[in-house]
Amino acid sequence: MRRITWVLAIIMSVALVLAGCGKKDAASVVKDLNNVSDKLESKQGAYQGSGTMTLYTGEQPQEYKVEVWYKNPSYYRISLSNVQKDVTQIVLRNDEGVFVLTPSLGKSFRFQSDWPDNQGQVYLYQTLIRGIVSDNNRQFVEDGDNYVFEVAANYQSSALVRQKIWLAKKTYEPKQVQVSDSEAKVVVNVKFDSFKFDPEFTKDSFDMQKNMATGSASESTLAEVDENGNPVAAPENAQQEDQAAAAEPGDFGIIEPGYIPAGVQLKDSNKLEDSKDHSVLLRYDGTYQYTIIESRPLDRAVSLAPATLVDLGFTAGALTGDEQKTLTWMSDGVQYRITSANLPVSEMMQIAASMEEQSGK
Repeated sequence: MRRITWVLAIIMSVALVLAGCGKKDAASVVKDLNNVSDKLESKQGAYQGSGTMTLYTGEQPQEYKVEVWYKNPSYYRISLSNVQKDVTQIVLRNDEGVFVLTPSLGKSFRFQSDWPDNQGQVYLYQTLIRGIVSDNNRQFVEDGDNYVFEVAANYQSSALVRQKIWLAKKTYEPKQVQVSDSEAKVVVNVKFDSFKFDPEFTKDSFDMQKNMATGSASESTLAEVDENGNPVAAPENAQQEDQAAAAEPGDFGIIEPGYIPAGVQLKDSNKLEDSKDHSVLLRYDGTYQYTIIESRPLDRAVSLAPATLVDLGFTAGALTGDEQKTLTWMSDGVQYRITSANLPVSEMMQIAASMEEQSGK
C-alpha cells in the first residue's frame, strides 16, 4: 500500500509539472511578442487582417469595416468603410509617400509624413504589441483561448486612457481591442474576424493608382497624378465629364459640429456665394477662436505640404502649420478644414468626430 501511495504521488507530481509547463505568465508572453515583433521587422515580415471597428464618440455608435495590410519595411494599406454611408477611404503608405484615398469619388490627398512611426493606431498590430511590451504595469489574465492584457493607451487623443487587448494563445494574433476613456467607458471597440501572418501580396497591392481604381465608378473618374502628386492634365472631353460628375452631388447645406468646446459659441456661418465647390465658412469665438471651412472640391487630387497624419477614427486627417494649425480631412465627399491659433489638437479631433454623424442644414 505504501509503495502504491508513493507511485500515485509521483504520477500526480509529474502531471502537475507538465500542466505547469503549458501555462505561461505575462513575462513569457511578452518575450514571445518581442520575437513576433522582430519577425515583422525582418525582410519577410507581413500580415493581413480584417474586422469591425465601432466608435462610441457621438450620440449614435458608428460602425466601420476595417482591413489592414502590412509589408516590411514600411508599406501599409488601411481600408475604412463606413457601414451606414457606404463610403470607403484608404490610407496608403509606399515609397512615394502617404496617401488618403476616396476611390469612389476619385479623390486623393498626398502629403509627406512618417506615419505611422511613433503614432499609435488601434488597428495596427505593431501598435498593440508596443503598448503591451512598454507598459511595466500591464495587467494579464487568461480568457479561454486568449491572453488578455490591459495596458495604458498611447494614442493621439488624450481622451483615450486604457486599452484591453485580446490575443490568441496559439498564434498571438489579435482578436479584439477595447479602448476606454478616463471614466472606463469604451470609446473604440475593434473585433478582428480574420488575421494572417506572412500573406502573399501582389506587386501592386500598395500601388496608389491600383488602389484608386478599387471601387471607382469608372476609369474616367480616376485622379491621375504625377510623381509629385500633382494632377495630370486629362483630355478636354474627359475633364468635362469629370466636372459634371463632380457637380452631381450639389449643395450639401451647412454641417455644424455636434461638439463645441466649453466657453465657445458659434459667431456666424455663411455660404460663400458663387463658389463652385459650395464652400461654407463657420466662425467660432470665446475661449478659443477658430474657423471651419466646408467644401466639395472639384479637383481630383491634392498635394499638401509636410503634415502630420492624425487618426480621427473614422478617417485620417492632415495637420499642418506651426503657430496657426489647420486640420484637414475628407468625409462623404466633403472636405473640412479647422484652422486656429489657439485651439488644441485634441479639441480639433473631438470637433471632427462630432461632425461625422451630422447632416447639412
